[in-house]
Amino acid sequence: MHKTERKTDLPLEYHERPMLRTSIHARRANIVVKFQDPYGFMVEGNVDDVNILNDVREKMREQEKVWWAMEASKGVNWYLQTYASSAALSFSVLVNAMALKKLIRKGIPPALRPKVWFSLSGAAKKKSTVPDSYYNDLTSAVQDRVTPATKQIDHDLPRTFPGHPWLDTPQGHAAVRRVLVGYSFRDSDVGYCQGLNYVAALLLLVMKTEEEAFWMLAVLLENVLVNDCYTDNLSGCHVDQRVFKDLVTKKCPRLSAHLEALGFDVSLVATEWFLCLFSKSLPSETTMRVWDVLFHEGAKVLFNVALAVFKMKEEELLMTHHVGDAIKIIQDTTHHLFDPDDLLTVAFENISFMTTNLSKQRKKQETVVMAELDQRLRRLNTSKLSVTS
Repeated sequence: MHKTERKTDLPLEYHERPMLRTSIHARRANIVVKFQDPYGFMVEGNVDDVNILNDVREKMREQEKVWWAMEASKGVNWYLQTYASSAALSFSVLVNAMALKKLIRKGIPPALRPKVWFSLSGAAKKKSTVPDSYYNDLTSAVQDRVTPATKQIDHDLPRTFPGHPWLDTPQGHAAVRRVLVGYSFRDSDVGYCQGLNYVAALLLLVMKTEEEAFWMLAVLLENVLVNDCYTDNLSGCHVDQRVFKDLVTKKCPRLSAHLEALGFDVSLVATEWFLCLFSKSLPSETTMRVWDVLFHEGAKVLFNVALAVFKMKEEELLMTHHVGDAIKIIQDTTHHLFDPDDLLTVAFENISFMTTNLSKQRKKQETVVMAELDQRLRRLNTSKLSVTS
């Protein structure tokens, strides 16, 4: 029987690592360095990137002091006090909610992240609705069953962050597999979709137990994101890509026209962002900072962040002449966004759109996408009939 109570089977936690020091000669030489980040991932960057990461760690230490001070003055679970019933809403509650929103956008300290995510996301509440033994009973009952979902999961495990010191081990693979297989039986409509392996893996690195990672995945798929993002036909993902393309056109019209002239569709890069929730594209701490806001504010955050990447490199992208050049600029940008504040400042201070408008756009595009998927399915069935006749 596998254990899920403590971190004994999840040995990798956020670890403070000593600051990397570089000489003036190294800075001038622009030496490329490799080092392990706090979550165990090997990072390659130049000396400027190292200096940025050191600054980020220092900022997070200061942010941690703020959070601990809030706990000391307002109580251990002070951040839950902003979620009063509508009847009890008051000016002070609204002020606290706005302060919490601002604080979360500045980053939840790694040491507090597991419990804050678990509480604010609704995962703790979701877990409380079932018996304590739910996760262990579920994973024990399905561990030997074989389905198309379990076959795909087994195929994807070795490709999930290869080289990571814990995830890419038999123990790491087993933990990711239990979470994903367990969820595939909990929600057969979703089952398993490629991309969820990266999401589950990062959740395991952050949360204190395997069981908590499972419930975070559950609340993410059932409450935080739209409920059709990971279905068989990926209809929700197709809808999101169309909505995002419209947003780029509205917020960056010159860039949108230029990319269209190149034959560049934003889905070339954004599909992976939305399916993997940026876990394959951004440095780990930057991804965590995006998820801090995602679990508090919802799926609109993905659109803010995706749009910010294009906005940050708008002028450079306008100078491109080939699709490949545009893709390289965007990928190089996301892989080296070591300072989360650079990205999130653009995402939340320089870009704004109404969530209600986002919902309207989704409904509008949903009709078009479903019609196209239905037409595609009919063509497929017709071609199958032609082959067999």
